Amino acid sequence: MKQVNFVIIFVICLALVLFGIENTESSVIRVTNGLQVQAPLSIELILAMGIGAVFAWVFSVWTQVQRMLESRQEMQERDVRIQELEQDVERYKVELQEQQRLLPAANSVVEDAETSEAFVQ
Repeated sequence: MKQVNFVIIFVICLALVLFGIENTESSVIRVTNGLQVQAPLSIELILAMGIGAVFAWVFSVWTQVQRMLESRQEMQERDVRIQELEQDVERYKVELQEQQRLLPAANSVVEDAETSEAFVQ
């Protein structure tokens, strides 16, 4: 992918240089009513493309920052959910151990009741 980016940038720069060689006439840019800039057309084009590239870079950085913040928030939510699930697992383990302790006692009570019934009959 880096090679493709390099080729695209190289072609754009080459086209810009060829355009600059062919367009050396001065032109006027009116920024506001009282402000005018006179420079060769090629310089004006280079400046316009440079400003556009800076804006594109700033936008790219801004979107990356937004994605990073969103992913950080998602990670925090996942961490909280994982902690909740771990607490649930620990609670279920304790409940299971308590139930297992009660089971043998319940079995011995049932066996005692059955043996006492057998003696009665």
